[in-house]
Amino acid sequence: MLRITRGPLATFRRGKATTTGEDYQYMQKTRIPMLHFQASLPRLPIPELEKTCERYLAAQKPLLIDEAFRKTKDNVERFKTTTGPKLQELLKKKDSQNKHTSYISEPWFDMYLRDRVPLPINYNPLLMMNPDPKPEYNNQLIRTTNLVISSLRFMKSLRAHQLEPEVFHMNPAKSDTDTFRKVTAMAPSLVATYVAYAFKAFPLDMSQYQGLFGATRIPETGKDRIYRNEKSRHLLVIRNGNMYSVDVLDEAGNIEQPETLLARFKYVLNDNRPPSDTPLGLLTTENRDTWARIRYHLGEIGNEKALRTVDSALFCLCLDNGSIDSENPIPMIRDFLFGDGTNRWFDKSFSLIVSKDGTAGINFEHSWGDGVAVLRYFQEIYKETTKRPFVEPTVQPNDANRSEDVVRLIEFKLDDKIREGVIAAQNHHNAVIDALDMNYMKYEGINKNICKKQRISPDSVMQLGFQLAFYKQHGKFVATYESCSTAAFRHGRTETMRPCTMATKEFCEAIERKQNPTSTGELRAMMDKCSTIHGQLTKDAAMGQGFDRHLFGLRHTAQTNDIPTPCIFEDPAYAAINHNILSTSTLSSPALLAGGFGPVVRDGYGIGYNIQDGFLGSVVTSYKPDRNGREFVDCLRSAYEDIAQVLNNSSPPSK
Repeated sequence: MLRITRGPLATFRRGKATTTGEDYQYMQKTRIPMLHFQASLPRLPIPELEKTCERYLAAQKPLLIDEAFRKTKDNVERFKTTTGPKLQELLKKKDSQNKHTSYISEPWFDMYLRDRVPLPINYNPLLMMNPDPKPEYNNQLIRTTNLVISSLRFMKSLRAHQLEPEVFHMNPAKSDTDTFRKVTAMAPSLVATYVAYAFKAFPLDMSQYQGLFGATRIPETGKDRIYRNEKSRHLLVIRNGNMYSVDVLDEAGNIEQPETLLARFKYVLNDNRPPSDTPLGLLTTENRDTWARIRYHLGEIGNEKALRTVDSALFCLCLDNGSIDSENPIPMIRDFLFGDGTNRWFDKSFSLIVSKDGTAGINFEHSWGDGVAVLRYFQEIYKETTKRPFVEPTVQPNDANRSEDVVRLIEFKLDDKIREGVIAAQNHHNAVIDALDMNYMKYEGINKNICKKQRISPDSVMQLGFQLAFYKQHGKFVATYESCSTAAFRHGRTETMRPCTMATKEFCEAIERKQNPTSTGELRAMMDKCSTIHGQLTKDAAMGQGFDRHLFGLRHTAQTNDIPTPCIFEDPAYAAINHNILSTSTLSSPALLAGGFGPVVRDGYGIGYNIQDGFLGSVVTSYKPDRNGREFVDCLRSAYEDIAQVLNNSSPPSK
């Protein structure tokens, strides 16, 4: 998930949708070469050691009692004068030898691929799409076909380098323009990014986009690997646990016609074979080493071809049987995030899920990327399918090929070991999801417009609510993680923003004080201070000036150079601040209905949130009995009511 919002996306088709020639094959034809900015993207900076230590202590201060903080401060001071400078020198040396990438990229990939925990809940996030405004287009077959066509058009534009470069526009009205495109396209690639900066536009790294299509995470003992195939022409389609290979490109690599694809997906939806009694997708919910051993056995007993078909598919399409309840979306969000595992293959780079009522979403594997590419893809296909769909309700299915030749059941040879593995995986997965609680909060007393009118950061208001809610519930402050993208740098990944500050702690204590209550004016001044500090922390993180990734890199450097673990990393306070009880992430998109992910620790909350024009909303996950998610959401609503009262009864700061 990410902390970047974008200006409007530019596409260059005009007029009525056509299904012939390049107009049908490509979603975009960019005026600026897709990778034009890549060569001049700045490298992710390695922060100064002194600054990282200062930022680390500032984040620790609201979490520790005075005695513990003094010990942590002593450890930091020793680190700065002993091992720290040597590790900084080694990290910089390695960085200078790898100028094609960032200092965090390799160890960050390695961290993901070495973790042995199951992918669903622990790693794979969910983006749920808003319904099509036109009800007749939410028919499962029609919406599936439209989403697949737009997905393939996006893929072909990407592979032909015809996608417009990803750019964050500070002021889209001034920079998301023909003039910007003309000027930056004329600039040499080695300086193009800096020309864009003159427009207050920030090109973003696009190296992760190659991971979107034709890719799968392959389980192997100790460390997984990413497999990619750019020659495949089929999708992996799963329905009722049965797996199909469905051709979607012809032999020349062109997208099949809409009525052809409509016929092929209709064939799958009309296939009346019973649900699979051994749904192998459940194996992708297992511990990675367990799954690696079972997968190896699958190959040994004659399933190499079937596994290659699954791994090489352009992406996974899951055709589900559920329907969403607009008054209670939680069951559908749960199903899309992890479900019962029978109709998923969580290892694919992403799965497009379409339910019986046309509700759609994306569940994606996280090791290959952080969401920048997924969000771009998600927005583009939503925009196209709702504005200019290729399949209308009047289109009739028509496939010149016999459907059974281009829609093939993927059949596996099974033995008792595989069947037992699937049963064990199902039991393990059910035990986890039965313990996972999910709650949703929608609050209409605060929204984007109110925050704008009050001249206060919407994100700081939402994060302040999380701090206040936890304080209401538990009377203390805990490690809090907010994801922030560093995609403005070459091979940037993410940085951690630490929203629990001394300013938020002081506000929460003040607003909850029953004796000698703080005045509304004072509370408002404290809120404004929280917003200012939050804004600076966000800016620092986005510019690669947080402390979490730097400390991660220094620790990794010690490990790879056989240097004894420095005292700063053996301090219990370091383990505590990385035990993120509040793990939060947001994104902003008109395509998004909801986003969600699991807690990152057993006693934590996973909070996917967004603030819209009319409301703010949060999807909160937690494990029973370690946390009470329902109570937290009640406290969260109470927190926003308190914050709204301060905003409504005070004046915004003067400019």
